Amino acid sequence: MDLFLERGFDDVTVGDIAHAAGVTERTFFRYFADKREVLFVDQAAYQAYFLDALAVSTATTPMALIEDALRGGAEFFPEERRLWSRTRQQIIDSSPGLLERESLKRASLTNALGAALTVRGTAAIAAALAAQTGTAVFYIAYGAWTTQLETRTFIELLDATIDEFRTLLA
Repeated sequence: MDLFLERGFDDVTVGDIAHAAGVTERTFFRYFADKREVLFVDQAAYQAYFLDALAVSTATTPMALIEDALRGGAEFFPEERRLWSRTRQQIIDSSPGLLERESLKRASLTNALGAALTVRGTAAIAAALAAQTGTAVFYIAYGAWTTQLETRTFIELLDATIDEFRTLLA
């Protein structure tokens, strides 16, 4: 990550990363498909935090189910991950290609949440609205959490963002 910050993501090669880590490029490729994957966690594991929470939720409305899923997702970001997440976001924000990749990962999460709601009996349009809205709320909280001046925990920010969203709807 330091190399990406120092030189910019596009100017760092896999060879540079491997050398800095003290491994060969071949070893690097055993762990990562490409250099972008250094910044993107295994999507299935990440989504599991959301989907597992949704699966055990006793909520009865689509938005309440999504809120439970978002709180499950927030567990993926304990306080110990804040500095790494902040640095990661700085790198992503500096690269149009990485921003596009991040958007695809968010869309994948949104689709997974919508599908999970549909399986639970939510109508397709309601499931899509809840999933889209929930994902937006989650990433607004995440964006706030990764700023330099923010001191609240991720779950505190998520709850505040959910409350703000409810206020907008009132």
